[in-house]
Amino acid sequence: MHCHTRQDALEIKARLAKWLAPRGLAFNEEKTRVVSLAEGFDFLGLNVRRYHGKLLIKPSNAAVRRIRARLKDELRSLRGSNAQAVIKRLNPIIRGWANYYRTQVSSQTFNTLDAYLWRLTWKWATHSHPNKPKSWVFAKYYGKFHKSKQDRWVFGDRHSGAYMHKFRWTHILRHWTVRHKASPDDPTLAGYWAWRRRKALLPITKTTQELTNSQEGRCAICKGALFPVENQPQTPSDWEKWLATRTAITTTATRPGSPEAAGIRLIHTECRHRLGPELQNPYDP
Repeated sequence: MHCHTRQDALEIKARLAKWLAPRGLAFNEEKTRVVSLAEGFDFLGLNVRRYHGKLLIKPSNAAVRRIRARLKDELRSLRGSNAQAVIKRLNPIIRGWANYYRTQVSSQTFNTLDAYLWRLTWKWATHSHPNKPKSWVFAKYYGKFHKSKQDRWVFGDRHSGAYMHKFRWTHILRHWTVRHKASPDDPTLAGYWAWRRRKALLPITKTTQELTNSQEGRCAICKGALFPVENQPQTPSDWEKWLATRTAITTTATRPGSPEAAGIRLIHTECRHRLGPELQNPYDP
């Protein structure tokens, strides 16, 4: 809600306090302050601020410092490990963080974090092989591992073909503006909010989306919802865990053609134990 003066903001705060009271909620006065949008404020890892008359929501500086510190700590703890272990540890962190911020103005932040992560992986690689020339290190750990990206500086493992995800590979999806005066507390608008949740674009590949559509969004084993709309992640760590639980299997012998022709079906991770070993071939969507 736009406020012209500080007094307007205080009046709105008082009205909100009355609205929260019957719901058993109240403002934390120590953490609540009134600021102008020109000054901006941080909330849930986001910075909300008006730039030259345009309101932009970006990852907060504090959130960026936290992810940089975590990436640095993880790479330091992985000294002595191989490239595959590094990729396995960092990919969920990178994808989880990027997916949380993908609906905001994050492109510049993603590019900056990719540059920072490259420096960390290069330091890790040269530390692992102190007696090898830089050209040897580059040839061993970097290349065009992602076939659809013309980027020869992708960190990867040549033995397994695994590679590290980049923040900027997560597409920015603008947040859909909520209908004017549409409140989640309005029972007459339950259908509208359910529609918004169903239409939310998930951070899954085209293949996974096609399989989801062909299975009508249901697990091939238990028939439960693959991506329950009511359990969408709300934090970077939630996204990290959510992405780690997505899995699929090959239920018939793989043969040329589409994933469906190969017998690939999406299932819940916890449903895999119901299958025989011969049907538990992993497939990463």
